Amino acid sequence: MDAHRTSRDRLPEALIEFYGLAPLSREGGRFRQTWAGPARPDGRPEGTAIVMLLTAEPGDFSALHRLPTDEIWHFYTGDPLTLFLLSEGGPGRARTVVLGSDVLGGQHVQFTVPAGTWMAAEVADGGAWTLFGCTMAPGFTFEDYEHGDAAELAARFPQEAARITALSRP
Repeated sequence: MDAHRTSRDRLPEALIEFYGLAPLSREGGRFRQTWAGPARPDGRPEGTAIVMLLTAEPGDFSALHRLPTDEIWHFYTGDPLTLFLLSEGGPGRARTVVLGSDVLGGQHVQFTVPAGTWMAAEVADGGAWTLFGCTMAPGFTFEDYEHGDAAELAARFPQEAARITALSRP
């Protein structure tokens, strides 16, 4: 480790170790499920919660995806997180929400992404890392995850094609 790095620079590695965060396949970032409620009759958990870490390293972002139920995002610490959202209809089809601690400056410590909304996230410009969480009820299952196709989404949202491409994975 470089002796010139500050303790804040080393904090992401410490958080990965402390929480036991592991890579999240396809979507990106590092995560750990911290809670799953009891199973419902359909086998899904009543609810789930995760802790997740993203850095500003190249390729470290939460790729475009959508879920069939609302997902609540929670900011914990680090630098602000930009949450890019694409909705299928109406005005404001594309927008960016910033999660962070400056709530009086327009950032959110908690934000609910409506069911069926395409979403992607990355550390805000100028930042190094962010620790956040997501909660769902009913709970998340990997079968619910729908990975975004960059070409298809860019065709449906041509004004956002560059950002869609930047926040997508094959």
